[in-house]
Amino acid sequence: MTATERATVGSVAVADLPALRRRVAAVLVTSQILGGLGIATGVALAAVLAKEVSGTESLSGLAPTATVAGTALLSVPLASLMTARGRRAGLVLAYLIGALGAAVVVVAAAVESFPLLLVGMAAFGAASAANLQARFAAADLAEPSARARAISNVVWATTIGAVIGPNLAAPAGHSVSALGIPKASGAFVWAAGVFLISAVVVAVLLRPDPLLTARALAPDTDTTKASGGLRAGAAAVAASGRARLALATLVIAHTAMVSIMSMTPVDLGHHGASIDLIGLVISGHIAGMYAFSPVMGRLADRLGRLSVIGLCVGLLAVSALLAGTAGGNHAQTAAGLFLLGLGWSAGLVSGSALLTDSVPPAARAAAQGLSDLTMNAAAGVGGAVAGLVVARASYGWLNLAAALLLLPLAALALFGRGVRTAEPTA
Repeated sequence: MTATERATVGSVAVADLPALRRRVAAVLVTSQILGGLGIATGVALAAVLAKEVSGTESLSGLAPTATVAGTALLSVPLASLMTARGRRAGLVLAYLIGALGAAVVVVAAAVESFPLLLVGMAAFGAASAANLQARFAAADLAEPSARARAISNVVWATTIGAVIGPNLAAPAGHSVSALGIPKASGAFVWAAGVFLISAVVVAVLLRPDPLLTARALAPDTDTTKASGGLRAGAAAVAASGRARLALATLVIAHTAMVSIMSMTPVDLGHHGASIDLIGLVISGHIAGMYAFSPVMGRLADRLGRLSVIGLCVGLLAVSALLAGTAGGNHAQTAAGLFLLGLGWSAGLVSGSALLTDSVPPAARAAAQGLSDLTMNAAAGVGGAVAGLVVARASYGWLNLAAALLLLPLAALALFGRGVRTAEPTA
């Protein structure tokens, strides 16, 4: 921190916290909407642009995969920066890297370089890392009894960008038609601009920094021991049974969701579904993921993290049953995908809150970075394996595999020692 930042953080009184919490939440929700808008606009056309640049459909899936890989790989370095300099520095850098990645994608499209496109998509994933980390920034100053709600409100804001973003693809494409580059690259021109605006919003308005302020207000926190590295995060998680359960919840829920969701359009297509119907089913899934997150936050604060983790397991299991046995019943598939999103939301909110509760303040950013690295890496592997399972077996077997993946999480939630009686930490 600079001398000015130290003075600002040190001047925050307990009486000022309610107003500060509201301001931090407003800034994070705004950046989340903007970031989600840019991400959704770009991701909607990533595979299309990759096909145009590479000249083959078989390589088109590598573009979104590169984005997931970039999100995972950048999570820990960003967490290290946040530990040392606060949330603002990490979020601003992440949005700037995302903007740079979007610009590289546009250049790659102009020169028709597929390797350069993948590099740009990986850097583009930094914006996703920023949006994921924003949920933890919302929890920094929240009361322990209201952490899940603070997290869920930021997650909910993603709904706006996720819904509006894909609808901007067409006007974004028209905006670059005179430049002689693929229309699909217009989405990344717009995404770069949106990410830059997000960076400015956070840099100017996220003051004082919520993470640094939370540390300053915690009397037992030794900031000299704060570390944001992968080893520090792993040590903090390993030392707490609750933290291990939280990490398992985030990883398993995210992997199950991505694996099933990624192959659902393929299965719907095999059963004669139109493009419009596939889009409707995925829209319902996205609504389940984000629109009901405030409900999950309130349940996690009122009933407890463990209860909502149990709800996550139940919803994901039912969704796998419905989707896996739907066959040509498109309404049943749609119901399964909606519950899949709802179960993911329950897992993300409760798991994120429990992880924050379970590690000391000095190690929180490190543990949170580890969680985002692990869940995205596992989901990337899950998405790749899902394609092989469907190709060699069936979509039904994929859903069964995802359901079996829930068994160890259910066992941890039911029999994990110290989870049920532990209280959230400040």
